[in-house]
Amino acid sequence: MRIRKAQTEDAPAIAALLMLATGEVIRRLLGEKNQPEAEALLLYFVQQPQNQYSYENCYVAEESAEIAGALLAYDGGRLEALRSPFLEHIRQNFNPEASLEDETEAGEFYIDSLGVSPNQQGKGIGSRLLQHLIQEKVFEEGQTLGLLVDKTNPAAKKLYLKLGFYPVGEKTLLEIELEHLQLKKNGN
Repeated sequence: MRIRKAQTEDAPAIAALLMLATGEVIRRLLGEKNQPEAEALLLYFVQQPQNQYSYENCYVAEESAEIAGALLAYDGGRLEALRSPFLEHIRQNFNPEASLEDETEAGEFYIDSLGVSPNQQGKGIGSRLLQHLIQEKVFEEGQTLGLLVDKTNPAAKKLYLKLGFYPVGEKTLLEIELEHLQLKKNGN
């Protein structure tokens, strides 16, 4: 398995994988439960530079020339600038009242989404992507990693805790109750 920064041509695979992780949020923002609209919107933004869902913010895991996993992460201090094009597009085209609570903040490199192909799950791909990011951002660059985990997903929380993340609080995102976890070089 090879882990690398994503490229523009990876966008269709990335969008499909990120939809597994963030699809509910996007559907809620659209103000409808339209899966094809949500998928098309995410693909559009994954293909574009300078936004929250851009391929520029993604790492991919390749297995046998297939994109088996994608991890979307960015500097939390850039959230507003990265989110703005996406949220403005939704307001203009789908839901003029759309708003979204801040998921992260300055001082945190934020793991927005992690998706693994259903036919590749259980093979450690998600863990390998996370370990790659931990090595690069925490141990080499000294940054704090942060993420939100749905309170109804104990398996994901167990994985994050096993990798060294620890709880630092709770957040609500579009009425979804989440736990905020972080990982620092010198622990908590």
